[in-house]
Amino acid sequence: MTQALAPLVARLRTSSPRARVLAGGFAVVLIAVVAIGLAASRDTRVTLFATPLRAEQLAEVEQRLAAWNVPHAATSDNVLVDRAKHGELLLRLALAGVPHAHLAGSDETLAHVGALTPQTVLEAQTRDALAADLALGLRGLDGVVDARIIIAPSSAGVYADEPRRDASAGVRVTPTPGTHLSARTVAGIKAFVAGGVPGLDADRVTVLDDRGLVLDGDGGDDASDVQIALQSALDTAFGIGATIVRVHREPLGERRDVHDVHRTALGGNVARASSDERYASGAKRYSKTSATEDRGSDTREEHRVAAPGATARLTVAVFVDDARGLDLVKIRALAAAAAGIRPDRGDAVSVEAVAFTGSPPAARSATAPGWVLAFASVLPQALTAVALVAVAAFTARPIAAVAARAIESASLRSAARDVAAIPPDRVRGALEGEPPHVAAALISGLPAATAAAVLELYAPDERACIVRRLARANPSLLPRPEELIGG
Repeated sequence: MTQALAPLVARLRTSSPRARVLAGGFAVVLIAVVAIGLAASRDTRVTLFATPLRAEQLAEVEQRLAAWNVPHAATSDNVLVDRAKHGELLLRLALAGVPHAHLAGSDETLAHVGALTPQTVLEAQTRDALAADLALGLRGLDGVVDARIIIAPSSAGVYADEPRRDASAGVRVTPTPGTHLSARTVAGIKAFVAGGVPGLDADRVTVLDDRGLVLDGDGGDDASDVQIALQSALDTAFGIGATIVRVHREPLGERRDVHDVHRTALGGNVARASSDERYASGAKRYSKTSATEDRGSDTREEHRVAAPGATARLTVAVFVDDARGLDLVKIRALAAAAAGIRPDRGDAVSVEAVAFTGSPPAARSATAPGWVLAFASVLPQALTAVALVAVAAFTARPIAAVAARAIESASLRSAARDVAAIPPDRVRGALEGEPPHVAAALISGLPAATAAAVLELYAPDERACIVRRLARANPSLLPRPEELIGG
């Protein structure tokens, strides 16, 4: 490296002062540009969370940030994001419930069990680990944000008069905002928990939501199932946000037993009755004849039983965005068919076009390719570096010229002080071949008598040029524009 720079240093030493000043100014500008570029391209990202994350928490946060198209970089236990978006991302993740609290599963819990661990402690840790495993399994369920499970083991009774107690479990689920868990989903949660705990029956599993309401897995027609199915069909057909579906189900509060008997004639009327009554006044005679004819019938008896909790009446309301201009007749027919409307029990469908105040939810934007995100992340630094190089290219020459003029004037004044005691003829010989402005700068620093003697040694035309330069009381260090442009 030193050998490569040696010729360049030797060449700078033999060059003129103006060339050395220009080279020095260019080096200073280049160093400044490099320093500013490095500062602009410095990684200013900060860690998103104050505490380290677990592996499953880190994966959950990365998945959510990728879905939001947020540039980030993952470390071993945290995520790096832009400093300006730190607070906004923490708020969005908190509203989404991400990341979930860490639950120690079987592998993590039982890893600390030793040979001297008491049996009661081992059973409690095993039960807690099993509950954590089941809760982690429910977290990935559609419509369930989080879940907590408490398992009460079975007990045979310590004393003879103490009854046996079967195993039971309580499940608290946090549904996704705006959703309702259907009866089949609740029944599936019960079966999932019962299948993971030995000796546990699904009937002894209680499922609660965040409001403390029991979610029942029994029942026939479920209004939420009808609403979800109908809303999904309309969203697929007419687009998301074009319709809003609400379904109301009225359950029976009592048991109903209906017995119907239908008789159908085999031919003509089922039965016929006739009566003939006569009275003869002359003969004083009265007669009455009655006849009944039954041709037979086909009898059918129908017996219907409706248990308490069955659907008594189903009402469907469909709100249609008036701005879409959709066909309400077709939507009414489709809604009636999809919901299974039964007019005989009083079911009703209402479809109306209303003006929506909120705009339809925007479709999920497609994820940009990786090279686009990488280019977007370095684009501001690249533009800053290009702008700095352009500014340096336009201002390097004026700055270098000013520096050269200042250094040159300082060196000439220093030389003038050194030659103040030298005879005028030697001064004139030293200034031989120098331009008028250099000679004027040097002579201006001489005593008046010496300066006058030196000027007398010049030719009249050269003397006039030097005198004009000396006439400038405050010569500017900035060169004239034509000098800068002309080089």
